[in-house]
Amino acid sequence: MPRSLCPPAALFQDERPLPALPPCVHYAGTLARMQKALELQSRLGGVFDLACDCEDGAPLGDEIGHATGVGEFIRVAPDDARVGVRIHPASSRVWREELRLLLQLAGERLAFITLPKARGVADVALALNALQAERARLGVQRDIPLHVLIETHGALHEVFAIAALPGVQSLDFGLMDFVSAHQGAIGAAAMKSPGQFEHPLLARAKTEMVAAALAYGVVPAHNVSLALDDPQSVYADAKRAREEFALSAHVEHPSFANRGHRPRLYPRRSGTRSRLGHFAVRPRRGLGADPAPG
Repeated sequence: MPRSLCPPAALFQDERPLPALPPCVHYAGTLARMQKALELQSRLGGVFDLACDCEDGAPLGDEIGHATGVGEFIRVAPDDARVGVRIHPASSRVWREELRLLLQLAGERLAFITLPKARGVADVALALNALQAERARLGVQRDIPLHVLIETHGALHEVFAIAALPGVQSLDFGLMDFVSAHQGAIGAAAMKSPGQFEHPLLARAKTEMVAAALAYGVVPAHNVSLALDDPQSVYADAKRAREEFALSAHVEHPSFANRGHRPRLYPRRSGTRSRLGHFAVRPRRGLGADPAPG
């Protein structure tokens, strides 16, 4: 009698495993809101990451002062906190100094660094090389992954090369900047549902990014939801992203995660839960409203 094979034995299993990450990230641009988010993270049991925003959150002309405050905040955060940071793009005049300062102040505490507005693989490689060089110079032992916002024509064109770079952990789609890069060719209706899922150029961009990410064991992350005052719409957006684009909710309002308002994630491996995409939503109440990525 022939023996039947169980799925793990019969199916292809040699792809790089996806990182196990919390299903939600909250962006905060002011120290007061960072502190509120950190307190909520502790109360909810670590169901979301906190991303301190040094790009849109920084006052113009005081970027380094803002980064100093962020670095000090992260340095003294509780040991069990998961806190990352979004820096300025590699085209900015301040990004190197900002990166150096953040690593000096909080290098052993940073959960991740997010790079916005990458123009292509060269920008991402530049940031990764600078990150590793500064870690070595400062003696930072912690391995700090890079999350890359895919929100330019160049980044999308080279998305497979970006995903293949060692040190990249997540690719995050940046809807607003990507639409803006089309100079009016994509209408404003595509900034929210149903256009954000149905416009051919956006659907193509998202599926291309997801394919690249999953091919290299990188987490693909969805864009912001603008339905800030309608949790059910946010949930519907997240559900559609998961079911139609192989993405799941990563940044809803943090309280949604506590109420179980999360679409089903990919099957767990060895008891871990992977974050496969996100909706970065500025909070409706309680934490205040800060700029969200992309």
